[in-house]
Parts: sequence; structure tokens; C-alpha cells
Amino acid sequence: MSALLAFSPILLTIVLMAGFNWPAKKALPLALLTAILVAFLEWDMTVQHVLGYTVFGFLKALDILIIIFGAILILNTLKLSGAMATINNGFNGITTDRRIQAIIIGFMFGGFIEGAAGFGTPAALAGPLLVGLGFPPLAAALVALIFNSVPVPFGAVGTPIFGAMSTLESNLEATGTEADTFMMELTQWIAIPNAIVGIFIPLLGIIILTRLFGKEKSVKPALAALPFAIFAGLSFMIPYALIAVIFGPELPSLVGAFIGLGIVVFAAKRGFLVPKKAWDFPEESKWPKIWKSNSDTGNVGQAKMSLLKAWSPYLLIAIILVITRIPTFGLKGILAAQQVTLDTVAGIEGLDYVLKWAYLPGTIPFILVALLTQWYHKMPLKDIKMSWKLTVKQIKGAAIALFAGVGMVQLMLNSGNNANGMDSMLTEMAEAAAGLSGAAYPFFATIIGMLGSFMSGSATVSNILFMSFQFETATILELPQILILSMQGIGAGIGNMICVNNVVAVAATVGCLGAEGKIIRTNALPAFIYYLLITALVGGMIYAGFNPFPLS
Repeated sequence: MSALLAFSPILLTIVLMAGFNWPAKKALPLALLTAILVAFLEWDMTVQHVLGYTVFGFLKALDILIIIFGAILILNTLKLSGAMATINNGFNGITTDRRIQAIIIGFMFGGFIEGAAGFGTPAALAGPLLVGLGFPPLAAALVALIFNSVPVPFGAVGTPIFGAMSTLESNLEATGTEADTFMMELTQWIAIPNAIVGIFIPLLGIIILTRLFGKEKSVKPALAALPFAIFAGLSFMIPYALIAVIFGPELPSLVGAFIGLGIVVFAAKRGFLVPKKAWDFPEESKWPKIWKSNSDTGNVGQAKMSLLKAWSPYLLIAIILVITRIPTFGLKGILAAQQVTLDTVAGIEGLDYVLKWAYLPGTIPFILVALLTQWYHKMPLKDIKMSWKLTVKQIKGAAIALFAGVGMVQLMLNSGNNANGMDSMLTEMAEAAAGLSGAAYPFFATIIGMLGSFMSGSATVSNILFMSFQFETATILELPQILILSMQGIGAGIGNMICVNNVVAVAATVGCLGAEGKIIRTNALPAFIYYLLITALVGGMIYAGFNPFPLS
């Protein structure tokens, strides 16, 4: 009974978001209220402890919100300065082959935008750009969402990983594990399996494209582009994995995609591995109604500056992230030392909050580069004001959801401090899950991550909700925690292909409103294939007895 009550806030979240299509900003506050009631009525926690751990969760959410704010601000700045239109128009003229266009824009450019901004922006940007090049809106939406999966675990400069770490502190303290060391290991073991499978995602995307939208309704045109698709996968995934292992979670998607984009564009322009016969869609007059736009989506705009000037803010972001994350340069320690500390939150001894404001990528480089860009791109004051106003408006919904989500998880994590001598809510849930699944749990770990992002629209929220739960379940079952958490993190990325929020957003931006159900049903197949590949790869490691980071 106690396990069922512990699970009730999560269950309520799933029912409201997946069943009734409630947004996270409405569902998660209600789930938090449910967790508070359970803490009082079943766990017999004091007002001080309930208030303290909830407020501590609110404070931890600030770290994530600062990153999101900076990421959205730089994106709005580039849109209003005309830089984004210049970047978009720069893709014209590379190739006429739709398969290659989809890979360059959906997989490479979309991956770069995921690494820089995340939170649903890649598909919403790549989709209209593909439509502008002549893609059926439905095809653009589908392929943009399929490709917005591999880079997601490290989207918005590692925000999903930081979200996960915000809930794992007590788990790691119990094992005597240093948080930074564990974060690097988690980054590595999300990146390596995801990179191996990610090599084949460009091929999977164009298979869906040619099978559903080609004149021949066949996978053969996709297979004809197999060499280029695998080459593209390798061009992104090799730097992606190397950067993750060396630098940590902020840079794999951002810099990996940027390197891959340069390589693939260079290769496409020179016809390297590009099929000799270009592939295209049927004539527009033959498109079924569901393929077409049913609203005015506008266009990508006109170029207002050189490509170098347009790309320079992202180049500067990458450079600053590199020099502030490598200890050799000496800046990492200086920035990390700039802290705001709040000791004994709500009077609870040992519950201390530390905000490393200068080390968060939301401030340096994102907000810093946004300010420099507004000057460098000579933006009018009205556009500068608009970029900040739009960012504040966009962050409101995310703020409510994150405050409630992180507050709820911190309360559930620390609910072991109670008068009844009960284990924490998450421990009760983990023991119940372990008892029900047993040795078969690796088959469910990735699905849990997918479910989290499907219902919330965010890999970060998925990790906040389920990382600690997965850690405790793995510990009880004596499974490698790092590999189970790897499956959670990757699953949270896979779920982006089919999550309601992203599907609605991209359908609106390309103009195929009303086709959301079709998009989810179609993309369920590539999402399931992705799940099978990850489960086979990481689950195989687990059942073979491989544990790359044993914890005591």
C-alpha cells in the first residue's frame, strides 16, 4: 500500500499529461501537492521537513532555469537580429537530393540547435526550413522529429544531465561517490551506446521518408543513400562520443554536430558518397491533402549578414565552453568559485544550497554572448527589448513545471526523514518495481525514460522524475547503476520523437495541424526500433556481467 501511495504523484502526472493532455505546468504542481499530502498523511513528516525539502527543490530548479533562460535568449537574439535567417538561407544550393537535404538540415543542423538551445526548438526550426526547400510539411515534421533524438541527452549544453544530477546527490552520498566523477561517467555511458546506435539514425530517418513519401513507396532509394547516411552518422557520432568522454555533458551535441555539419556539407558539395541519381518527392499536385500545409507558416526570411557573422555567436559559445571547462586554462576554478550559498534551508542542518552562478552555461557563455551579439549585430533597441521579453514569456511555463517537478522529487527523495521509520517514497517505489520486474528490469529502463519525455515533452523533466528511481531500483536488484541510468538518459531522448508537446509544436510551425495523431503513430515505429537497439546493446552488457563503474 505504501508503495502505491508513493507512486501516486508520478501516476497522477502520467494520467494527466499522457491521458488528458495536460501541460507540465499544470500537471506537476498538482503532483507536488499530492506528494505533500502523502508525506504528511502516510510518512508522518514534520512541516519543517516537508517545507524544507520542497523549497530546496525549488532552489535546485534555479540552476536548470538559468541554463534554459540563456539558451532561449541567444536563440531569440539570433532570430531578431536576422542571423537565423542567414544561417537557414545558407543551406540553399548545397544539393537537390531530398535525402541529403534531410540529413544535413534535420540531423546535423537540428542536432546543433538541440545542443545549443534544446527544449523543442530543433524540430520547430528544421521543419519550416525543409518545407522552404520543397518538402511536404508532413514529411518535414516526421523526419525532423526522428532526427531530434540522438542529440537530446546533451541538449541545451547538457541540461538533462544537470537535471539528473540535481536528484542524485543523496543516492551518491550513500555510496560515497563524488558527484562530478559520477557525472562524467554517466555522460560517457550515455554517449557511447547512443553514439553506436546513432550512426544508423540518419538511415532510419530517410527510410521513413522514401517509404512513405516517395513515388515508388520503397526503402530502395534510402538504401541507395546508405553510404552517405552512415558517413553522416559517423561524422556526428565520433566527435560526439569523444567530446563526451573528454569534456563532459555540455559540448557533445553542440560541438559534435557543428563538426559533423561542416564535414557533411563539404562532402555533399563535392558529391562524396552522394547517389548519382537525385531523389525527389512526387509533383506537389499529386500530394495527398494530409501532406500539405493548412495554415500560413511564413518563410525563413532574408539573409541580412554574412554567414560568418551569423554563425559567430555559436562559434564564440563553443570556444568559451571549451576554455572554461578544461582546468588547464585556469578559468574553471575561478568561475566555479563564484557562489551564492544558502545554509541550513528551512533550518534543517546539512541542507545547504550552493548556486555557482558564473559556472552555469546559462550565464557564461549564453547570456554573455547574447549581450555581445546584440551589440555586434547592431540590433535596434526595440529588438533587444523584444528578445528579452519573449524569453521571459517563454520561460514562465518551464519555470512552473521545473519548480514543481524538482520540488516533488526532492521531497520524495528525502521522505525517509519521518516519524514512522519508513524508507523514502522513492525507495518504496524502487523495491516494488524490483519485486515485480526482477532480472527483466533492463527491458523497462529505456521505456521509463521514453515515458517521461513523452508525457512531459522534456528529457530534462524525464531525468528529474526518474533518474533517482532508476538508481535505487538498480541498486536493489544489484544491477550496474551507471548502465541503467544510461538507458534512462537515452530513453528520454528517444521519447522526443513522439512526445505530444514537440509534435504539436512542429505541426504548428510547418502548418500540418490536425496530423498530430498521424505523426505520433508513424514515429512510434522508429522510436521502437531505437528502443530495441539500445536495449539489445546496453542490456547485453548488463546480462554479460559488465559494470564499468561499480558502486559500493
